Amino acid sequence: MLSVTRLLCGTTSANDALRYGRKAGKMPAHLLHFSRDKKPVVVWNCTRTCNLRCIHCYASSHNEHYPGELTTDEGRALIDDLAQFGSPVVLFSGGEPLMRPDLFELAAHAKDRGRRAVLSTNGTLIDDSTADRIAEAGFSYVGISLDGLEGVHDKVRGVKGSFEAAVEGIRRCRQRGIRVGLRYTVHKLNLEELPGIFDLLESEDIPRCCFYHLAYAGRGDKLQRFDLTHDETRGAIDYVFDRTLDFHQRGLDKEILTVDNHTDNAYLYLRLLRDQPERADEVYRLLAWNGGNQSGIAIGCVDNLGHVHPDQFSWHVDLGNVRERPFSEIWSDTSHPLMALMKEKPRKIGGKCSRCRFFEICNGNLRVRAHSKYDDWRAEDPACYLTEEEIDINLPVPDMKVLDAVDDDAAAADAALAGEMVAGGGECGP
Repeated sequence: MLSVTRLLCGTTSANDALRYGRKAGKMPAHLLHFSRDKKPVVVWNCTRTCNLRCIHCYASSHNEHYPGELTTDEGRALIDDLAQFGSPVVLFSGGEPLMRPDLFELAAHAKDRGRRAVLSTNGTLIDDSTADRIAEAGFSYVGISLDGLEGVHDKVRGVKGSFEAAVEGIRRCRQRGIRVGLRYTVHKLNLEELPGIFDLLESEDIPRCCFYHLAYAGRGDKLQRFDLTHDETRGAIDYVFDRTLDFHQRGLDKEILTVDNHTDNAYLYLRLLRDQPERADEVYRLLAWNGGNQSGIAIGCVDNLGHVHPDQFSWHVDLGNVRERPFSEIWSDTSHPLMALMKEKPRKIGGKCSRCRFFEICNGNLRVRAHSKYDDWRAEDPACYLTEEEIDINLPVPDMKVLDAVDDDAAAADAALAGEMVAGGGECGP
């Protein structure tokens, strides 16, 4: 996850993270990406049932009952283990999580255990009563998925009227002071909708939007032919960067992020080298602390049946089940070859990655795309859009040993200044 606003517009600095000693347990949500002791944000697909039929759904969900889903007691036990393990965020996803009857009880339990509860929803079921319950349960953030404006969104989601219902859900959350944002997966079928989505952020006063690259998983795997070309991707990211800067320059408080293509990290650094070279080194430092792809490290997944996966797109890889072993134990076990790969420092990835000077800030990108395309977890990600000239390993990048040579006394003074500050505000989620 790349916070475009914070890094491109300079609203976050390295000192912000150093003030908390870069310790995840002390840092506010918007700085967690820069912690040195990363614990996984856990996506819990608490149900696979969904009222829509999205063409890119990684869970291949349908509007039907899925037997064997974790019970309320098993869900509470999972949350207890995540709290003990130090996972900062439980992200309730689906299917459509609002179709799970005990969702609000489980979210409240997560909050009681000191975790941030985040809701990922299609928004169509958020009537006034449900919005009230979302607020009462203590969700710190609600991400509502849109795939374009009305005609395109309804086509991608497979249900007429879903756009209007989702926008009404956004408005109800805003009316109750619930922090809400959009989730938008970009592909050929909705690429031309990007301007309209930025306009909607402004007209509806929506404070946040995550722009996702297409992951080749579930029904999204069959959508590969509609993925953007490298040139189309560059154009889309340029547009996201330009509109983000426009918001910032006009004093509009919007947080724009891109997700699931860590080439964006290097592309943002290259843009800063061109346009704001005086800031490039510091941003590189933050990107290196972020670490690029964090599947199997700072992002994990538990599916509706309790199976643990390196991320929410790797349901075909079963690391274990929380009914048999705690998530914390499964997550720390590198006996599975894929988890051993994910936790390698550096990961041993072939192709372009093996000759890329930006590997430190990308970490090999999304492994599930490489596996889907080449049947090889160690292949390059086919969605990397950098040129051979840009990745040239013989070209210089900032030296992290030099950048991290901070004065220990100054760092200690910053930490003392933070004192008893309690992590809060912001939000975190895929």
